[in-house]
Amino acid sequence: MLAIICGAGDLPRAVAKEHRPRPVVCALEGFEPDGLDVDIRFRLEQLGSLFPKLAARGVTRVCLCGRITRPELDISLIDTATQPLVPQFQRAIQMGDDGALRVVLELFEDAGFAVLAAHEASPALLPAPGVLTGQGPDEFVTADLPLAEATLSEMGTADLGQACVLREGEVVIREDERGTDAMLADLSGAGRDGHDRLSRALDAAGDLIGAAAGWLSGQGEPPQGFLYKGPKPGQDRRADLPVIGPGTARAVIAAGLAGVVIEYRGVMVLHREETVALLNRAGRFLWVRERGA
Repeated sequence: MLAIICGAGDLPRAVAKEHRPRPVVCALEGFEPDGLDVDIRFRLEQLGSLFPKLAARGVTRVCLCGRITRPELDISLIDTATQPLVPQFQRAIQMGDDGALRVVLELFEDAGFAVLAAHEASPALLPAPGVLTGQGPDEFVTADLPLAEATLSEMGTADLGQACVLREGEVVIREDERGTDAMLADLSGAGRDGHDRLSRALDAAGDLIGAAAGWLSGQGEPPQGFLYKGPKPGQDRRADLPVIGPGTARAVIAAGLAGVVIEYRGVMVLHREETVALLNRAGRFLWVRERGA
């Protein structure tokens, strides 16, 4: 039996629909999945009490998927079953997001559960390599790919994000803790304090104010620039593998970008048909590319 340990968003539902019998759906308090009835809600402070509940339902495998932000721990709420886990919690607090995720995965494994990645539970989430749209990338996109890979490696080493936007040999903006869609909203001027955030996020070697003004004033021009997305170097791919979907496609179009490049076997695509259709209608591209190819 599989249990899905859910964060927010539509990914847990995509994983759940692939499985019979229906998985046990567990939600971390404050992070409800879209379109799924939750069987067990839990707090991190009672994680130790979750394990026997799962075992009682015959669960042998768990899949962690969905969006979460690092929750605040209230030590006054830690129950007896979770007390032995406090040293691991303390270790996780000292780490970045990737390290903290590894600790959580270890806790489930130590409790006797096999950890299954979302793309292992639902292999269709990882598309085959190639251009999925009618429109393909041009030579300017291809020329910028080494910079895109280097930028993502640098960001990943610092545990700072999994996406960036490039145009004509420059890094225009980098993903922060709010995620890809928020970054793209900033780029289109639709985000919270979009222009200021864009100016702060532009590559330091450029003219920040001039580049931001140039981008925002050029929204009526033909699409240019692209979103590049991939996993962090060395990250545990059983959790937090990047995701794009229809919302990403809409944000790319609104930002005036020419398309999207994602790393093959490194980025999941939700609602693939809808995502591709949106990009096709707007004349944008989606390229699933092997890193270094």
